[in-house]
Amino acid sequence: MPLNKNVVRIGAAVAATLVLAACGGGKIGESGDGQAGSNKPNNKKLTLITGVKAEPFYISMRCGAEAEAKKAGYELNTQEPDKFEASLQSPIVTGVLSTKPAGVLIAPTDNKALAAPMKQLTGAGIKVVEVDTALEDKSVAQSSISSNNEQGGQLAAQTLAKLVGSGTGSVLVLNTKAGTSTTDARAKGFEAEIKKYPNLKYLGQQYTDNEPSIAAQRVSAALSANPDLVGVFATNLNSGEGAATSLRNANKQGAVKLVGFDASPKQVDDLRNGGVQALIAQDPATIGSKGVQQAIAAIEGKPVTRDIATDLVALTKDDMQSKSQYFYKQSC
Repeated sequence: MPLNKNVVRIGAAVAATLVLAACGGGKIGESGDGQAGSNKPNNKKLTLITGVKAEPFYISMRCGAEAEAKKAGYELNTQEPDKFEASLQSPIVTGVLSTKPAGVLIAPTDNKALAAPMKQLTGAGIKVVEVDTALEDKSVAQSSISSNNEQGGQLAAQTLAKLVGSGTGSVLVLNTKAGTSTTDARAKGFEAEIKKYPNLKYLGQQYTDNEPSIAAQRVSAALSANPDLVGVFATNLNSGEGAATSLRNANKQGAVKLVGFDASPKQVDDLRNGGVQALIAQDPATIGSKGVQQAIAAIEGKPVTRDIATDLVALTKDDMQSKSQYFYKQSC
């Protein structure tokens, strides 16, 4: 029996549609059948973009991320700017587009300036997860994993007040760069908490441009202008190292209590040797591993958690060895 011509035309159209669907027209990271919600993606490439090269915090983060990616059957590539600067990190972000990873983990070095290049990633279908730092614009990333930095600043103030005891005097905060979400939150938490201690006068914060030499200059100037300086809170690794150098050169080591943030090998040595009286340590390996978990969940169409906070702990010379799991690594 001859076929109806309309039936033939309809059949041909359906067949063509099926062929196009089989070829797949989805974005980066979609599964082989073109369905973004599938649990079997054909792209298992991830990229981690840290804040700066060769810093123990980010090395520890990379170690945690690499271990988690390997366990899940994904490949992780890491790219790092030479300095913690948006102008150096932005071209790395846009350059990642050509490598077509399914997901990107990034520690944005500026909470506004990195928004545009990160949106290019999401526009290409790449799942973006923030690790450590974050954008002001909460619509870009699938998830943000970070220490509770405001709480870390509060813990620093409590620790410094305990170190000073009943003494009186001035205290200073060393911040890194304005617009760095993590250190701004630490300074905010410290300022709010230190007001609970009337024996301590808060001098405000000074920016160090994330350079130890500038941090040292800021502390030297504060010592000259404020002979009653009894405490310094350095909100990140480089600021802490510079502050320790300045206090040592001024023979004020120990007399002025220094609370640092992070637990790099150099800072741990300073804590052990008395150059620093306390450290507020993060858990960067866990930030890295949870970042990979959230990126993979987004890629595979599974539920993600928008904000995840990781642990912080205060280390002193007396208890540092019992908390050595929080020391940062120089290699994986």
